[in-house]
Amino acid sequence: MPLSENLRGILLMCASMAAFTINDTFMKSVTLTLPLYQTIGLRGLIAVLGLTLLALATGAFRFRLNRSDALLILIRSLADVAATITFLTALLHMPLANLSAILQALPLLITLAAALVFGDRIGWRRMTAILVGLIGVMIIIRPGTEGFDRWSLLGLASVACVVVRDLTVRKVQGQLPSALVALGAAVAVTAMGWIGAGIQGVQPLSGLEAIKVLGAGLFLIVGYLTSVMAMRHGDIGLVAPFRYTSLLWAIVLGLLVFGDLPDFWTLVGAGIVIGAGLFTLWRERQLRRQKA
Repeated sequence: MPLSENLRGILLMCASMAAFTINDTFMKSVTLTLPLYQTIGLRGLIAVLGLTLLALATGAFRFRLNRSDALLILIRSLADVAATITFLTALLHMPLANLSAILQALPLLITLAAALVFGDRIGWRRMTAILVGLIGVMIIIRPGTEGFDRWSLLGLASVACVVVRDLTVRKVQGQLPSALVALGAAVAVTAMGWIGAGIQGVQPLSGLEAIKVLGAGLFLIVGYLTSVMAMRHGDIGLVAPFRYTSLLWAIVLGLLVFGDLPDFWTLVGAGIVIGAGLFTLWRERQLRRQKA
């Protein structure tokens, strides 16, 4: 029996979140013994190779970039570089599930930023949900308590960089191939990795470290591809909420691989953020139906 478009999109979104979280797990594990920037550079080479092959296969290189799109891709790529540095540095010092819990605020902050930058209208219901979600974030990081440190701030900085990265795409031509956009970011992040490695230093890889880096690169490519495919199947309002499954993957993998389990208040805060995000997505779907 063939899958419906909605079910196909949901499964692809779940697969994407699993792939990205497995990539994060490999990166956290390997950076415990291998320099961070060397790891970013090595993983980046794998991602660039995979995305280049994808761009060749889809004919993406035949697309002619105008000056405006080239500038937007540059800005997006720089934001991706900053997001990668802040995220992986925080990941090296934080439990995987705690950092993932902070990232759950991303859909809410993108909605808020779109209203501030592009003038998107958000009613009092969605604005209230965003404020409630931000309270959830404060519960997760708990400023002023022993559980709060600079790594939590780096996690928030990573979220801010991703917001800039994602909002930049809205101004890009609709026909611009996704492979080119992703490849531009991958090249920038890889270059940053090797520049940093030249400063931080490099060391020989063990066989196990090489396997972990290869796994991180392959799952990163899978995450990119399935996330794009997920948004092209089914109702976006139905598929998008399954982004939150990344937290479940982070809790399971954090426990199995690193023996970390988020505390009670982190789970409470994450639940508030996810609940607020789901309400916001539901409200956006209702408004689209009303306009239709």
